Amino acid sequence: MMTLASLKARVRQVKIDLIALSLAARDPRTPWYAKLIVAGCVAYALSPVDVIPDFIPVIGLVDDLIFIPIALALAVRFIPDEVLADCRVRAGEIAARETSRAAGLVIVGLWIALATLAAWLVLR
Repeated sequence: MMTLASLKARVRQVKIDLIALSLAARDPRTPWYAKLIVAGCVAYALSPVDVIPDFIPVIGLVDDLIFIPIALALAVRFIPDEVLADCRVRAGEIAARETSRAAGLVIVGLWIALATLAAWLVLR
């Protein structure tokens, strides 16, 4: 059984791996076919078109839980070890540094959007 602490650690590791893969996809030492797999995986994850639509309860999310990890594992397999190691180190630094800035930017962006909406409603 997974504890909350181990689940949080796993989520952190997945975040670092995703950042590392995005860095590796931009690295010139990464083969084109690994870049293609990473791009396809990201496109599939962000695409509104799925093999099984997400609005179908439970089953709709299962394809994302199966296809995306398989594609990411395949991409990792094709990326040279030294490139992946470099990218994981850089990804760890980015994840540690960007968390508070990203959260701050999201909050500031939400407040600006709310203020703009309120001003538009008042002036309309």
